[in-house]
Amino acid sequence: MASSNNQTVLQFVSSSSTAASLSAKVHPLVIFNICDCYVRRPDQAERVVGTLLGSVLPDGTVDIRNSYAVPHNESSDQVALDIEYHHSMLQSHQKVNPKEVIVGWFSTGFGVTGGSALIHEFYSREVQNPVHLTVDTGFRNGEASIKAFVSVSLSLGDLQLAAQFQEIPLDLRMIEAERVGFDILKTTMVDKLPNDLEGMEASMQRLLALIDDVYKYVDDVVEGRIPPDNSIGRFISDTVASIPKISPPAFDKLVNDSLQDQLLLLYLSSITRTQLSLAEKLNTAAQIL
Repeated sequence: MASSNNQTVLQFVSSSSTAASLSAKVHPLVIFNICDCYVRRPDQAERVVGTLLGSVLPDGTVDIRNSYAVPHNESSDQVALDIEYHHSMLQSHQKVNPKEVIVGWFSTGFGVTGGSALIHEFYSREVQNPVHLTVDTGFRNGEASIKAFVSVSLSLGDLQLAAQFQEIPLDLRMIEAERVGFDILKTTMVDKLPNDLEGMEASMQRLLALIDDVYKYVDDVVEGRIPPDNSIGRFISDTVASIPKISPPAFDKLVNDSLQDQLLLLYLSSITRTQLSLAEKLNTAAQIL
């Protein structure tokens, strides 16, 4: 818009009045599915794009719970999406869970690319103010860069010139079992997936490391090496208060009983696999005879 001193000012106009206050929450299943789609992509494809499904929570948070890839071709100046495939997959997903609707789209790679604006324009016709989720499947420096964006219009007066992607807060929470699987994704090559005992060992090591960090923080505060933070202190107090008060022998018995249950399940599953293998071989031998 023009000001009194005859200078022209470019103005950012949000595509929605609530765009600045938007936030997103993504479930680990979505990240696993995106990584799987990237591994299975065609040889000539540099990245994978697809649709995000979920819902909008009462507080305005976009809850991303599912996803599927959409075939596409892109060059430096144009992008082509298989819209028919997109609508067919959407109908299939909504037959299973009709409460899941389109909330945005995803792409693999580091950050936003030149063709993202064209794809975002298509999803803007599917849903108001879609969320764009980017997943760095390269895991640079052993970390996964996962970001969420919304589109913000750059206008000159009443004339819309371009669109800018504005990052919004993203909540990625995992339970410990999901965290172990997510850490495995950071390794480009693994011999095998961890079994239950190896997963438990990794969880215990992580728990001990967190306890050491908390102990060091409390010790530094008590000794006056760092200033205290009331919010952290309340969080530690609530965490300690949530732990049931049991004696060390009772705690050891509880852990040992749980470990024995895990070993029994592993033993039974091993016996089941052996029985199925023997039944398959006997069935094959009977057909030959």
